[in-house]
Amino acid sequence: MIQPVLKVSNFKKAYGAIQAVGGVSFEVYPGEIFGVIGPNGSGKTTLFNSMLGQISPDEGQIELNGEDVTRLGPLDLNRRGVGRTFQTLQVFGKMTVRDNLIVAAQEHQGSMFSRMFAPSDSGLGAKADALIDQFHIRHVADKKAGELSYGQQKLVDIAMAFMSEPDLVLLDEPCAGVNPSLVGGISTLLKELNQTRKGSFVVIEHNMDFVMDLCHRIMVMVEGQVLAIGTPAEIRANKQVLDAYLGN
Repeated sequence: MIQPVLKVSNFKKAYGAIQAVGGVSFEVYPGEIFGVIGPNGSGKTTLFNSMLGQISPDEGQIELNGEDVTRLGPLDLNRRGVGRTFQTLQVFGKMTVRDNLIVAAQEHQGSMFSRMFAPSDSGLGAKADALIDQFHIRHVADKKAGELSYGQQKLVDIAMAFMSEPDLVLLDEPCAGVNPSLVGGISTLLKELNQTRKGSFVVIEHNMDFVMDLCHRIMVMVEGQVLAIGTPAEIRANKQVLDAYLGN
């Protein structure tokens, strides 16, 4: 039996009288791209923040490769093989693209102090260069990240999540604010990374075409509950999903 990379069991989180997430359970398997969709207020962000170690559930458990990580913070999760991106860009605008990637790997290796004062390369230059080539951003590698277009910065932000060679990458709206012409390129890139680096991804995204094209399975959330989990074809054909969220 294949052990899941990520297992979320009976996750519950309330804010006062508001039940943001009510008993959500799912698993993500090695090499799987798992999508999470749902209307605003469905609990996606609360669930995602818990998987990032930013909030703790009221009830339930989160396991990473069989280990209980429910109460661990972001840095501890990163060191256990979790990469992540956020809705808002996390690049360092005054640093070069290459140095942004190196700093991202230093986060995996040490403390904030060590990241600030370590040598600029720290033996990570070759790894950064490999990702720069894979993300097709060699032409801007020595530019300051703040000088790039939003779409280019988004690519840098995603590349940073892969510098620690994570087992699991959590991608929070990777297409948000991106020019539609770049969306297909991000999808192709993530598919390539999934094949070459053999990691598992969890993706929250409002762009339905992107999710349906990219993900192996999709979980639909409505009002803090799981409405359905299935392949893109199964989700498209699910009448409850169509009625509650996707529309005809």
